[in-house]
Amino acid sequence: MFAVALKADSPSTYVLSDTDTAARLELVPDRGGIATRWQVEGQDIFYFDRDRFANPELSVRGGIPILFPICGNLPDNQYSLEGQTYNLKQHGFARDLPWQVAHQDVATAASLTLELTHSEATLAQYPFEFKLAFTFNLRGHTLELQQQFTNLSTQPMPFSTGLHPYFLVEDKSQLAFDIPSNEFRNHLSGGVEAFEGSFDFGQEEIDLAFQGLTATAATVTDHHLGRRLTLSWSAGYTKLVFWTVKGKDYYCLEPWTAPRNALNTGENLLVIDPQQTLETTVQMAIAFL
Repeated sequence: MFAVALKADSPSTYVLSDTDTAARLELVPDRGGIATRWQVEGQDIFYFDRDRFANPELSVRGGIPILFPICGNLPDNQYSLEGQTYNLKQHGFARDLPWQVAHQDVATAASLTLELTHSEATLAQYPFEFKLAFTFNLRGHTLELQQQFTNLSTQPMPFSTGLHPYFLVEDKSQLAFDIPSNEFRNHLSGGVEAFEGSFDFGQEEIDLAFQGLTATAATVTDHHLGRRLTLSWSAGYTKLVFWTVKGKDYYCLEPWTAPRNALNTGENLLVIDPQQTLETTVQMAIAFL
């Protein structure tokens, strides 16, 4: 049975559930529309740092932060458009702004749609009128995010988007990866390197953007926790970022539509014509071994 409920928390938290599989998703619209907790068969799938979340001055570490209208950072946090310079911080503003609950449904899944629209504050950073509608669908062992981007401006709207999910891990040495790429750009060194199927978790930090993706899905098998994650994405996503920090119980596997600095370089930017809508989908599925 599917259900959507409002938890008596501050900030307000919506709980999506599928009682047949003990699946549960918690969403906090006021804090960037973030999904903070996902459980399947009672097991936590996401890492989430609640101490950082309690301090609004700090960036959130955990759950699924939403990246829009850029992924990654810009040099000096700046980009130029039509001869004008704008300031936009890392990953954009969507993850920091309050979203509005627009719709909920329990017919075929536990489903909640959140919306974000432009404001005077966003127009100062990104001169386009827009509406985003993200629908979270929880069903069984699967979490699907259906995303709609609408350009309400009179000019074509360039942007990139992505998700930054933090997956819980207890022993990184027990992870096995199937990633549809044989090379990545190392964000720390700036160079392009060959991928041979594994990572050196002895490094203090790993920050890689896989490119030349040959398929629309990747898997991570966690032999310690006895489960396999399958992350899949629709056309339009051109990069898959892997990030982790030594000593932290998470790894991030992030679908991005464009690389860092795309608003300046134009590389892989999505562009929506005036009054048009573009749709993308990202799906996460858990299988127990």
